[in-house]
Amino acid sequence: MRIAFFGTPAFAVPSLERLIAAGEQVVTAVTQPDRRRGRGQRLQPSPVKTAALAHDIPLLQPTRAGDPVFAAALASCSVDLGVVAAYGKLLPDAILHTPRHGTINVHASLLPRYRGAAPIHRAIIAGERETGITMIRLVREMDAGPMLARTVRAIADDETSDVVERALAELGATLLVSTVRQIASGQAEEQPQDHALATFAPRLTRDDGRIDWTRPAQAIHNLVRGLHPWPHAFSFLAGARYLILRTEVAHPSGPDATHASGEIIEARGDRLRVGCGDGTVLAIHVIQPEGRRRLSTRAFLAGHPIDLPASLQSSSATA
Repeated sequence: MRIAFFGTPAFAVPSLERLIAAGEQVVTAVTQPDRRRGRGQRLQPSPVKTAALAHDIPLLQPTRAGDPVFAAALASCSVDLGVVAAYGKLLPDAILHTPRHGTINVHASLLPRYRGAAPIHRAIIAGERETGITMIRLVREMDAGPMLARTVRAIADDETSDVVERALAELGATLLVSTVRQIASGQAEEQPQDHALATFAPRLTRDDGRIDWTRPAQAIHNLVRGLHPWPHAFSFLAGARYLILRTEVAHPSGPDATHASGEIIEARGDRLRVGCGDGTVLAIHVIQPEGRRRLSTRAFLAGHPIDLPASLQSSSATA
């Protein structure tokens, strides 16, 4: 089949590469416009654009998915199937239905759970023990179309969102190829989602990283994992903002240990332990002062000794 591939970030690249390796005819790649990134704010192509150019695949980079010029260009490609993998913009009905067999999506969750822009991060933050890929047919409502296939992957206790994302990108690429072949042969079966079970995964913001120390240590550990590598969990000490990059759920020093939420219980050597809700304790292993480099706990405490009593706070105003 003649395929139009819609994708932008690194997550989408394995799907594009696997389609090409499988001999599918990708006639165009649709990706978002180049963005200014880095300290020099130079225009940078998306990972999908870089991969497409390496395979001499024609590119379309519309500013708006509803642009009539883009719609006409897509129609001129005589596409049989649209494939979306983290394109980053909602596609209007006219675009979804331009391909003869419609448009399918590589979605990184076990739908109907975690519909939306940040399914991997939100699943880890919520403490889910498994996630996966669901292949769906795209409809007007976000991630609500019928399911074509799915695969499940466990989430390990200390895995961060970037690790899980890379694994799901590969699983999604494999599932995509088999799904495309089923559609081509007329053997694909669609199963409607149970919309009553739907949950949502909205786009991340910097403020999502604010740590509430009244929550249990496990919930804060999950927040740290889910927000790595962006936007990161953060807290304040003496008015200064710190990114909390790697943690571990620890234990109180004894059965009768008590502490206030956010209270620094220990700060020496390689041990930086903070009291959390429900009497739990979080060990911080990697921390980064805002605007500086990341540091192990030992290196941080060597240059930033903490005199107890001291507490980590949710905002600078309460520090």
